[in-house]
Parts: sequence; structure tokens; C-alpha cells
Amino acid sequence: MEDKKILGVSKNCCYAVLLVCIIGVIVSSFFDFEINERMANVTKIGSYFASFGCYFSYCLYPAAGECLYKGLKKKRMPEAGKLMQAIGWFLAVYYTNNYSGSKVRDLFNYKASESSVWISVMCWFIIAAMYVWPMIACSKLLYEKNADKLIAVGAAILVAGVVSDNVNLWLKQVASRPRYKYLLTLDDPHSEYRDWWEMIPYMAGSNDSFKSWPSGNMTIATMMFALPMLTDVFKSRSEKKNIIAFVIACGFVVLYGYNRIHMTNHFLSDVAFGTLITYLIFVAVSKAFLQKKGS
Repeated sequence: MEDKKILGVSKNCCYAVLLVCIIGVIVSSFFDFEINERMANVTKIGSYFASFGCYFSYCLYPAAGECLYKGLKKKRMPEAGKLMQAIGWFLAVYYTNNYSGSKVRDLFNYKASESSVWISVMCWFIIAAMYVWPMIACSKLLYEKNADKLIAVGAAILVAGVVSDNVNLWLKQVASRPRYKYLLTLDDPHSEYRDWWEMIPYMAGSNDSFKSWPSGNMTIATMMFALPMLTDVFKSRSEKKNIIAFVIACGFVVLYGYNRIHMTNHFLSDVAFGTLITYLIFVAVSKAFLQKKGS
């Protein structure tokens, strides 16, 4: 039965992720500032990864849309399936434009009010085209006979992704904690430093310098833990492939977490909580959607 697994892998994998996050929270409660002092070092390659690494996570949205399309088509609701397919693709394009669209435009030296509007349009089409291949790949790889499971997996990824993103945005306002890169602009960086529990609700407003906790990029990176759910609905699915997908997700999340600290954007506590909160949302949503769905 599907409820013996969590996000496509055994419960032990889930417990391991939770344990690492909790250890991160405990360690950061004592050494948050000191960890950043030792690790922070802005690099060009780190900047590129910070800007474009989210692409791999966002590929899950069109993949989820394709799951819904295949499942709903099997249920004789092809129009509803096409709509969900389009929504999955749109979410990937929308979030990419929100989080790293400006970086894409920078690659083409676009300057608002100075450059041609067609450069901006071209950049949008480039981003849109980048998310077509996950749908094409999934159309070939998905196991179409179990429509219920396809619908459950697709819906779980879309719902959990949107919910976790909005929860993160809300928590950033509630916490209003200064980023390390802002503290570095001060004569005494430690003077305005606050531990993660020293929250000043709604102080940040629109000032991104005070939106450190929790890490939004870790919300994006943690989506990768849904990858085993996707491989679990492939035609040639197996427990081994699910574990490989889980290991890939772990490596990606760890690398992304290191990048957020290394690039002075976040503290370890921001990274640990961003991962923990998002992971718990994905677990809860996937359990609700996938309960007792056969393989």
C-alpha cells in the first residue's frame, strides 16, 4: 500500500531528512553568525547557481501537469487534463520569471526603459521553451494505466509547491530577520544580528534585506524531494530508481543550502527551517493525496 512510503521512498528516508534539519536548527541556534563568518565568500559561479539552480526544481511543475493530463485523459476528461497540463507549465514559467527572470534578461543586457521591449519578450519565450522538455519526457515515461495515482502525484506536487511558496512568503514577513549580506554593510555587523527566534513581525515590509528567515530558495530546492514520487509513476519504476532520485534530491538540497550561506544570503537556521517547513508541507500534502493509491 502506498501509505507505507513517504514521497515515494521509505519512512526511514523521511526520518533522516527531518533529523538532519533538526540538527541544523540546533547547531545554528548556537553558532549561526560564526558559521557565516567562516563560510561566506561571494563567487561568480556561486551567483550563477543561486540564480539558475532553481530551474531543476521548477521542472517538477510541468512534469506534474503531464501526470494530471495523462491521468485525467484516462478518466475521459481530456480537456481538464489539458488545462492542468497548461497550469503546470505556467507555474514553472511564472516562478522562474519571479525569482530569476531579471538574471535571464541581464544575460542579454536588457535595461528597462532603454532596451527594446522585444528583448524582454524573447527572454520570456526562452524561459517558456525551457519547460517544454519535461512534459515531452514524461509523456514517454509515465505509466498510464494507473490513472488515480498519476492524478494524485501530479496534484500533490502542484498543491504542495504553491502552498509552500506562499507559506514561506508569509513567514518572511512574520520573522523580518536581517540577512547576513545586509549586516556586512554595517560598521559592526553583529550590532543588528538577531537569532532566528528573535522575530520582529512585519518589520520587513518590502525591504528584502530583512527577509532572511526562512530561506525561499530552500523552499524551491526542497521541491526536489518530490522527484521519487515522479519516478514511482514511470513505466520502468523500481525501488532502486526511487532511492537514486532521493539521493539526487539530497545532494541538490545540500549544495543549494551551502550556496545560500556561501553567497551571504542566509544563515544556517534560515536554510534548515526553509528545508524543514517545505518538506513537512510536501509530506502532509502527498500523504493526503496518495493515501491508499495502488502501485
